[in-house]
Amino acid sequence: MWDRLLTDCHVATMVAAPGNPLGIMTNAAIGISDGRIVRVGKRTELAGFRAKEVVALGGAWVTPGLVDCHTHLVFGGTRAHEHAMRRAGATYEQIAQAGGGIASTVAATKAASADELRGSARRRLHALMAGGVTTIEVKSGYGLDTASEIRLLNAARAIARDTPVRLVTTLLALHALPPGTDRDAYVKMVTDDMIPAVARAGLASSVDAFCETIAFTPAEVERVFTAARANGLAVRLHAEQLSNQNGAALAARYKALSADHLEHLDVAGAKAMAAAGTVAVLLPGAFYALQETRKPPVQLLRDHNVPIAIATDCNPGTSPLLNPQLAMNMACTLFGLTPEEALQGMTVNAARALGLAHDIGTLAAGKAADLCVWRIDELAELGYWIGLPGPERRIVAGLDT
Repeated sequence: MWDRLLTDCHVATMVAAPGNPLGIMTNAAIGISDGRIVRVGKRTELAGFRAKEVVALGGAWVTPGLVDCHTHLVFGGTRAHEHAMRRAGATYEQIAQAGGGIASTVAATKAASADELRGSARRRLHALMAGGVTTIEVKSGYGLDTASEIRLLNAARAIARDTPVRLVTTLLALHALPPGTDRDAYVKMVTDDMIPAVARAGLASSVDAFCETIAFTPAEVERVFTAARANGLAVRLHAEQLSNQNGAALAARYKALSADHLEHLDVAGAKAMAAAGTVAVLLPGAFYALQETRKPPVQLLRDHNVPIAIATDCNPGTSPLLNPQLAMNMACTLFGLTPEEALQGMTVNAARALGLAHDIGTLAAGKAADLCVWRIDELAELGYWIGLPGPERRIVAGLDT
């Protein structure tokens, strides 16, 4: 006997089929047992199966739970004052050079207590969960030394223990250079101390870096990627956001799970990502907040069959975004994605960006029973409404949350 049987629904399985890229099943049902999907099929096909609980969904739409595959959720303070500076004409680089940007959040984060960090991150997480997020990636990066980065990763893990969400932690090893620090010595500390310590403690599954003129060079990133791989950790990269540093191609050489931002991606980078299976994570919240004008080359990604994911990039400075539906709407409105691509971007492709496509992102037998029930008339509404209210039900591991 199954634990639950969800009936009278339309399902976007996200398992692509010829002529049916979203794997849509109408008049469907979903069987769940032990937190996993047992079967998805036509309602009539599952009518003979018994379950401890049968839930009629009244014609609602069911999708995989949303996956927010790029966030900086744990930090102290805000950077609301920088919003005013941008409105007055200051650029991202000018704010950073004036002591703002990442450096100001690092200071506020170090000044915050552990309880304050967990409390503020938990509030942000609950907002994202209310929008349908069942899996979230959380980066460190606001510590800039080994002990502080470990503190942030521990804070992220702590909020996951008492919250019904799947949380993936990433060590953002190269985010910013601490003021007055020798570059080579800092990168050596990251490669020889920080990454091994995090790997030994099992606090992260991947390592990230910011490859940009105002951050770290490709050569420095390569040193960090080499250390990450040597310590059994996957890699991902903030690449081609403000300029083309050939970061996407570098990420692809190391079989990175994802390259993120990509406004300045070129053909060589796209081809390399396609060959490596590296997912393109687009972050429309940052594009919007920074008032950028150069859009990521979506058609180039399509032409080379690079999977496109969407994420909120929730962070205090460049993407204070806490609504996954708004991220999907922005991806459509600002970047030209179709509503179908946006939904793929926050389900199946976002799962790929986290290396979790084997378990989440689609609704199929054997997969985790993480899903959302939406009271909408058609799937396109998920990329249409500007800040659609969250799902009617959010189910994680087969249980309402």
